[in-house]
Amino acid sequence: MNWLTPEEMAAVMLSMKVSFWATLVSLPFGILVAHALARWQFPGKLLLNGLVHLPLILPPVVTGYLLLMTFSPVAPLGRALESIGIVFAFRWTGAALAAAVMAFPLMVRAIRLSIEAVDPGLEQAAATLGASSVWVFLTVTLPLILPGILTGCILALAKAMGEFGATITFVSNIPGQTQTLPTAIYAFLQVPGGESSAFRLVLISIALAMGALLLSEILARRLGKRLGGA
Repeated sequence: MNWLTPEEMAAVMLSMKVSFWATLVSLPFGILVAHALARWQFPGKLLLNGLVHLPLILPPVVTGYLLLMTFSPVAPLGRALESIGIVFAFRWTGAALAAAVMAFPLMVRAIRLSIEAVDPGLEQAAATLGASSVWVFLTVTLPLILPGILTGCILALAKAMGEFGATITFVSNIPGQTQTLPTAIYAFLQVPGGESSAFRLVLISIALAMGALLLSEILARRLGKRLGGA
């Protein structure tokens, strides 16, 4: 990518960093929530389902504003986290948090559909043999839902890389610190002569998104065939 300027390259690399950590950190929570929604019955299940999918319905700017009000240094939670060295507002970590929140519904949905496709009889059979619920999940459910987990991760990665509204509201658009691909494109379009830089970043965004979708489809099919053959 030596045809990119240093500022453009910084935006690309930061986007990859933000989307990677957003996906990695949210994955355990995504699996837990997806399993709870697919298999458990508990009070407030509908509320949890609504909260998980709320970022898909709310304007991204509203999500970013809520994150800012929650994790800013003047908010109680933000102040408490800052006292132990964890800062989100106007940092790349905040961009990762915003991207994770916006991508979380896609991850949960993909994993949940995969769990619901697993025959509950297989889990019940393992349980009758004395396996604990955790062991049943690790040895029976988890291997069968690997294609769904993989699909959810790649979709979340692509969504995180393209997140704009919540990110710019929560962490602003600081070059080299919080300026990701979408916010860099927006910034270049605001200055005369920035169209060429914006166009190059648009091409990279399209290539990364399409690559993620194709990779998700290919890997999910291969893993599904391997599990089916086993």
